[in-house]
Amino acid sequence: MKKVLVTYDIFREGFVELESRYEVTFPEGRDFTYEEVSEMIGEYDVLCSMFDFPVDKALIDKGKRLRLIANYAVGYNNIDVAYALEKGLTVANTPDQVTAPTANLALGLLIDTARRITECDRKLRLLRKDMKIGILENLAYPIAGQTLGIIGMGRIGKALAIRAIACGMTVIYHNRSRLSMEEEAALPVTYVSKEELLKQADFVSLNAPYTPETYHIIGEAELRQMKRSAILINTARGPLVDEKALVKALKEGTICAAGLDVFEHGDYPSEELFELDNVVMTPHIGTQTTETRIQMARAVSNNVIGFLEGDRPVARVTCP
Repeated sequence: MKKVLVTYDIFREGFVELESRYEVTFPEGRDFTYEEVSEMIGEYDVLCSMFDFPVDKALIDKGKRLRLIANYAVGYNNIDVAYALEKGLTVANTPDQVTAPTANLALGLLIDTARRITECDRKLRLLRKDMKIGILENLAYPIAGQTLGIIGMGRIGKALAIRAIACGMTVIYHNRSRLSMEEEAALPVTYVSKEELLKQADFVSLNAPYTPETYHIIGEAELRQMKRSAILINTARGPLVDEKALVKALKEGTICAAGLDVFEHGDYPSEELFELDNVVMTPHIGTQTTETRIQMARAVSNNVIGFLEGDRPVARVTCP
């Protein structure tokens, strides 16, 4: 019987079919450590890894029977994909399940920052009846009639475009490969250069994967190209933005505001971001709904079964 090692113990209901077919090992009430997996991996055909579990060369080399790495995430920065593919392994991810919830959060951050919802909530709680309320107080930015620039027009970018257009926005985008004319017309969206997008957009949303090419895709120079009234939204990966440059831009009024679900250096923002009123932050909750998490577990399970049995599609990662 094939053996499957799962590094995490969450949403086991998504693995029911997998457990009925193979010998599956889970940790109990916690995640396995890297050291534990390193000791065990030699006996397993499949590794199901969490998005923050490092699958490096050393671990891959110890997986003498290993044939598949099934990642619980759309991203796979935690895996040395190039080395895994070089060794003849298959790497799979869960791209479809994260699309709607992440797009919903991006739109939520856009609306929140534009209408200053969180900012006004903070002020009202702090000042109570001393907060000024009048026709010239707490003025915010409109959404309908504004231009959203999306950098990264993959599944999530497209889903966000549909939602933004429904709110009356115009959508422009930049992507490493342009959509077909038919798809652009159907959404509808307009392709522009990154420079034009930064100049034209009232809101800039980052929805690109994290690669060496997208590291600091938004830095000091890019922030200066944006409108002073522009709002930056990042629900993709933290290192896409130079956080120091962003803090400086927010302090100096180079741009108006930011909505961030991810941060450059790990799970938490820099101390300077905590001090700013013109930034709304969430702790990487793009896919944090119970149903999404269960669906992702089922997707991991389906990837494993599809790979071993050939009876269903596998979401293969084909390049680093």
